[in-house]
Amino acid sequence: MLSWLFDATLTIAGHDILWREIVGNGFGLASAIGGMRRQVWAWPVGIVGNVLLFTVFLGGVFDTPQAKDLYGQAGRQVFFIVVSVYGWVRWRQARADGRAHGDAHAAAVVPHWAGPRGWVPIGTVAVVGTVVFAQIFRALDSYGPWADAWIFTGSFLATYGMARGWIEFWLIWIAVDAVGVPLLFRAGYYPSAVLYIVYAAVVLWGFVVWWRQRDRNPDAVKDLPEQPLLLAE
Repeated sequence: MLSWLFDATLTIAGHDILWREIVGNGFGLASAIGGMRRQVWAWPVGIVGNVLLFTVFLGGVFDTPQAKDLYGQAGRQVFFIVVSVYGWVRWRQARADGRAHGDAHAAAVVPHWAGPRGWVPIGTVAVVGTVVFAQIFRALDSYGPWADAWIFTGSFLATYGMARGWIEFWLIWIAVDAVGVPLLFRAGYYPSAVLYIVYAAVVLWGFVVWWRQRDRNPDAVKDLPEQPLLLAE
């Protein structure tokens, strides 16, 4: 039964598509919506999707219908899990602190701009990470190494930014989607490509929602502790 569930496919327009790719992206979409609403449950839901998609993008290893290894796509699922645990803990603590100060409806995070102090490390990691991982993925014979490298690096930055409550993380996701959609279509991962398009719409709306929420809380971030961008998290 477990083997059947792992290998179950759906044929659409002559293409065999794994159900776990569809389900994994479904969990990812639910996580994005939860993040837009600043709900703590967004993190564990996203982790479930990450585990499923890790097996999908190692097509050659797990003998998927696409049989293409996207090491950046697979590797970023591991980083998602690590950073999501950090975000899960951080959001739970923030909500608990708010309730401890008498706010029964305290949000898990207060949206705010990273500001110049955040933009410099974000830009540095984006450029250096893309160049370094492109060389690694090329050596591993990954499909589309440069595009895969940016998706890998940008996804890490976006997830970390969400954990910190940075509004910029939505903009990073837009840049990731812009590269990810054509790459996934070329590689034959059609459900993931379509879900990336749906993500783009959710991301645009999420950006507007967080931006408006920031406008309603212009002084809220003054009490937030300053923390550096931790590259190893």
